[in-house]
Amino acid sequence: MFGDLFEEDFSFISNNHCGKGKKPKPRDSEPPAPRDFTNLSGIKNQGGTCYLNSLLQTLLFTPEFRGNALFSLGPEELGTLDDSTKPDAKVRIIPLQLQRLFAQLLLLDQQAASTTDLTESFGWNSHEEMRQHDVQELNRILFSALETSLVGTSGHDLINRLYHGIVVNQIVCKECKNISERQEDFLDLTVAVKGVAGLEEALWNMYVEEEYFENENLYQCGTCDKLVEASKSAKLRKLPPFLTVSLLRFNFDFEKCERYKETSCYTFPIQINLKPFCEQTEKDDSEYMYELFSVIIHKGGCYGGHYHVYIRDVDELGNWQLEEEEDRLIEDKALRDTENGKEIENPLAVLKRILAEEESKQIPVDQLGQKLLEKNGVSWNKKYRKQCGALRKYLQNHPQIFQFSPDENKVGLKEKHKILLKSDSQGQDLQSPLQKNDVQWNSEKNPTRLRDSSAGCHWFDLNDSKVQPIKEKDIEKQFQGKESAYMLFYRKSQLKRPPEARGNPRYQIPEHLLNEMNAANTELQIKRAACDSANNGVDLHLHLSSCYKFHNGALHPSLTWRESVVDLTIDRRKTLGDLRQSVFQMLESWEGDMILSIAKPLPAGLHLYQILDGDEQTLDGIGLADGADIFVWNGKEVGGTKVMTGPDHEPVVVNVLRLAEYNEGGKGQHFTESQHVFACSTKLGDMRRALAPSGGIILKNISGPDKEAKNWEVFLEEDMKETVKSVGLTDGCSVLILDSHDQSFVNASSGNLTAFTYDISWLQVKNFCRKDDGEKHVKITATIETVISDIKMKAIRELQLEEELANDSCLRPVNQNGKLLSPVPEDYTVKEAELKMGSLLGLCPGKAPTSTQLFLYFIVGSYQNTSSEMEIVVEETTSVKECLNLMLEKSGLSGDNWHLRRIDWCYEAGEALSQEYATLKELNVCRGDTLVITEGKLPPKGFLKIPVWWFKSSRLMKHGENAQDQVNGMTCKMDALKLSPGGDSPEYIHTGMDLCYAGSIEIAGEASLEDLKMQAMTLPYCQEQIVPLPSFLRAWTVESKRPGKLLRNNKQQLNDYKLGSRVEICIEALHKEEHLGPHELLLRVQMGIPGERDYYDSTDLVWDISKECTTWALRQRVASHYCLPVDKIEIAKYFPEKFEWLPISSWTQQISKRKRKKKQESLRSAPYHLKDGDIIGVKNLLLDDTKDFSTVRDDVGKEKQRQLALEKKKSRQAERLQNHVFSEEKLIVKHHKPEVALSINVGVFR
Repeated sequence: MFGDLFEEDFSFISNNHCGKGKKPKPRDSEPPAPRDFTNLSGIKNQGGTCYLNSLLQTLLFTPEFRGNALFSLGPEELGTLDDSTKPDAKVRIIPLQLQRLFAQLLLLDQQAASTTDLTESFGWNSHEEMRQHDVQELNRILFSALETSLVGTSGHDLINRLYHGIVVNQIVCKECKNISERQEDFLDLTVAVKGVAGLEEALWNMYVEEEYFENENLYQCGTCDKLVEASKSAKLRKLPPFLTVSLLRFNFDFEKCERYKETSCYTFPIQINLKPFCEQTEKDDSEYMYELFSVIIHKGGCYGGHYHVYIRDVDELGNWQLEEEEDRLIEDKALRDTENGKEIENPLAVLKRILAEEESKQIPVDQLGQKLLEKNGVSWNKKYRKQCGALRKYLQNHPQIFQFSPDENKVGLKEKHKILLKSDSQGQDLQSPLQKNDVQWNSEKNPTRLRDSSAGCHWFDLNDSKVQPIKEKDIEKQFQGKESAYMLFYRKSQLKRPPEARGNPRYQIPEHLLNEMNAANTELQIKRAACDSANNGVDLHLHLSSCYKFHNGALHPSLTWRESVVDLTIDRRKTLGDLRQSVFQMLESWEGDMILSIAKPLPAGLHLYQILDGDEQTLDGIGLADGADIFVWNGKEVGGTKVMTGPDHEPVVVNVLRLAEYNEGGKGQHFTESQHVFACSTKLGDMRRALAPSGGIILKNISGPDKEAKNWEVFLEEDMKETVKSVGLTDGCSVLILDSHDQSFVNASSGNLTAFTYDISWLQVKNFCRKDDGEKHVKITATIETVISDIKMKAIRELQLEEELANDSCLRPVNQNGKLLSPVPEDYTVKEAELKMGSLLGLCPGKAPTSTQLFLYFIVGSYQNTSSEMEIVVEETTSVKECLNLMLEKSGLSGDNWHLRRIDWCYEAGEALSQEYATLKELNVCRGDTLVITEGKLPPKGFLKIPVWWFKSSRLMKHGENAQDQVNGMTCKMDALKLSPGGDSPEYIHTGMDLCYAGSIEIAGEASLEDLKMQAMTLPYCQEQIVPLPSFLRAWTVESKRPGKLLRNNKQQLNDYKLGSRVEICIEALHKEEHLGPHELLLRVQMGIPGERDYYDSTDLVWDISKECTTWALRQRVASHYCLPVDKIEIAKYFPEKFEWLPISSWTQQISKRKRKKKQESLRSAPYHLKDGDIIGVKNLLLDDTKDFSTVRDDVGKEKQRQLALEKKKSRQAERLQNHVFSEEKLIVKHHKPEVALSINVGVFR
């Protein structure tokens, strides 16, 4: 809060005090949590494995799959995990890991098991566990993987035995009565959801309804050998012990061309008779009866969501708590939550009473609030919102009592609460649900386990790691909506479990797995005991009174931290007497009474609070937190000084500010600051006498560090009897002490400052009028409203100068480099002049400019030279031409071969002021601007003044030259291009460069390119070159210090090229005439030197792209140029700004989704963007089979770019940390993840 303002005051405090409590331990270091009251274990979600967890729990709670099948396979058939790394061992890892996972889920005392080992046995090593998949697809793939893994074992038919069924399809000819049939095997039945009310209707449509071939749709009978009428039907020929039903909830909308999820109501029974759907119906009905025992539920849409599963506990392995008992606990908790110290009526009971009186089952939520207002005379927001939140939120937090309509606009009571409430209102004694149902409870170990005949109907919701009991009727909630049933699992009603399996998770588990789980549980108990001890241990810091002294209102160590404090770790469940005994044992030399007091480090120092007493209380009970500070003393004094304890005597560090006197404080400092310590109980009158003995007033800053007048409040005389604490002064608060001579800043009537205190400061004024006075300067008191003319007059008087000087002097700010800036108009205030308090002003000869005048700097030449910088004052209505003439006259220049330019951001001649008759104001020339007098007349309107460079086509790299020398040479060439010529002749010429400045030409925009070349040939430098005709010249624009756009067609006007006013042209001499057409591309090709990372000289290659601009066409043209076979070359484009080569090869063509048409491949588009002048590297594969096109120069260039990028990154990070700029959160558009096929890898065991 206060930064490091009080760093020195409590530097003795240990780093442990920066945050109370232990450092958080890594989650992996703590043992897993034990099982909750259900005694069932969940499964951890690895990121996207909820679909796998739901199916695994279903298989676990299929006892015949778990015990009779999977656990019956021993190591002699499956092998052991220890042998999995042996090359010749046949270890069936998937069944082994599944056995081990099931054993952990049944026996290991942990809240959730991990499937990491199992998914690794699937061969998932590319983050497959993070992807979402379909559980129906997993069901089929997992069964297939298990069948493959169990080939050659006694469990080879495990899946077939439990889940295999047969459907027969029959077609009956109506003439010859011939029956044609076809069998289909199934492991799960797939049934439609769209347009069907429920499972039984779907089965009826599939296996009872017949399809008829008649009219124009006839059947070709093989017996009759003709088209006949027939009927088609399907029946279930063989039923498996376990029937799996997959619901087709995901469909495709052909109008919208997108997938969607069916959320309509789809019912399914708890018990179902499949006799109507079977081929053979002569058996007893019990043979066809199936019971639902698992429902896998999907929540979400077709592109993502979450799975969890409702499961019936067939073997009664879990503890199931009755819903009524849970509701009673929830109501009791809600009642406790709504009590806030006073007797508040329970809103739960009020709302239940209102809903019970309603004739309709449900009423709108807003009407419920209105009825509450009518009944109680007070609204929900006024009476209950503060304690219970919004009404709708409160109703949603009690789903066991209130029931919403599907659109959530109406609310009503659940049926059981209506019955209970009506019985209660009639004055009848309510019998407990336990007594009504005659339920017997085992109160010894598992108090919530049922023991009656209905105990096999207990359902649980297994949602990854979370397991909770549910009622059977909760399944009805999953009939419809975004969260609805997706897979159904039925078991034959005739399948009965043996008595020894009931409530026995160890049943049929192999001995070796029992031993492994016992050992794991023992290890878990040891880890939990150690973790419990560590979690309940508190670290206390004992401060010994013999190592402290009391001064300045607080305790301070007289020795170092290590010598003053003793650390002690103790169990928080121990008593205060145990703590006292431990301290006595640690401090054997202690004599006399020992008092333990809570201490707290404050900015002022260590302060003592309550004394710890009551040796029978636990440390947790007295609220002793981890990292607490305990002061050990005699309870009276420290070092002979009496110590006041308790919150009423807390020391407070107050920041005391006074207006700085002359020559006090640093530059720009407005106040002198000091810290003083006062007890909370100190009277303000005593504090004033201590801070201002000679009298004065105290002001409090009521809004933190901003020292504005509106934030300061005067303590009145009647406040002097108040204490420091009662007036709200806390650590770090600022008070301003104004002595009697400073009280003119205070308005006694309002009690506020009359001016902004941060502006009550001084400006320094230095005399520049007379050099014999040396560097004499004075400080002038001013506020932001002080006028500059008043400051000047005060400075003249303080400097003891003649007052007549006021008419011929001005004030000019002085920057950090000592440069005199633009004079300040005398009618400006300090605020208008944007002067900072404490800044230095120079009193200089000369009148200050008026508000309509401009003070300007100007220089002569191409570069800024501070020694030749001159000053001038002109009217803002002066034209550019008049201003130029005034500047030429003052600088002693003559002639009309001059023009004015602005100074750009890098202090070079920038934009020209081309409108000679425009005023300075119209061109936004401001006070203090710097202009450059540049040699050369501006071109007339419609003309261009173009700098011309001479381009020598040279090798990219000289063979045999050192790479670093080449880089240095290239740097020199680039440096030469930094010249921005302002006159007609260059100042520097580098003889060994690719680009040499030749001069500038003035040409009409309507002239042709041929005229430009002719005029360039007249330049002195170009005349030295032997160029017979303009057609022997090639013209380029200069972009980024290198040739850019190639200008073709000599007859085209310059205006058509849209060159702009600041274009530069480079001219390249040719050995023969060139007339490039619009469809001819000029490339510079260079052959790589075999065995070296270097190239031969580059040559020009003209390529006609009128027919095609493809990779194949370019390869043919390059191969023809070098007389090589097309398949024996490799080519790449060079990007000099990145020092990178991009191989040119065929790439996958993009296909338009709408027209399904291939886009035309073109090297002129991404990623190559081929253009005139591009460098193409060529590799001759007959002599050099390396595909690396880079050179040593590229390595050096890349390293320099990397270093530069690193420096920029560090600079940006530092800027972000300094500015603390927080950008608004942008909405992230969610894209569907690409679907990836689900697979499980299995070894070969045939």
